[in-house]
Amino acid sequence: MRRYESVVIINPDVSAEERDAIKAKLQEIIAQNGGEILKVDDWGVKRLAYLIRKKARGYYLLFDYCGMGPAVSEIERFCRISDKCLKYMTIVVDMDADPEKIKADIASEQSKSSLPDTGMSPIEPIDTAEDDQEDMDEAIDEEVEE
Repeated sequence: MRRYESVVIINPDVSAEERDAIKAKLQEIIAQNGGEILKVDDWGVKRLAYLIRKKARGYYLLFDYCGMGPAVSEIERFCRISDKCLKYMTIVVDMDADPEKIKADIASEQSKSSLPDTGMSPIEPIDTAEDDQEDMDEAIDEEVEE
């Protein structure tokens, strides 16, 4: 299987229910074509670099999945047909991917990002303002003596 990432920009004027329906439909397309969804990121509304269909903003969705060519073709066909999709782009991340290994890597990465609570207080910064002031006074005194 290949690993793909697809970014879909949806019209920001559509309701949350319609966005959820589009998201569910894209996930369904991946599953129907023998793909496996690894991660779906909902980036929210962001400003576009240029106007697309007279819209300055777009609602971004990122799909990270494993599958084959038919899944990508069907996702892109759906996005071309739908008036609610402003833009889409799919890239190949890995030509030979193992979905189970990738899911395990994502899970371990998420567990590492949530640091355990050690009960220790954070390190306090050392106040060096007095030392700096003394060094500056000495430097000024040396300049005056010269």
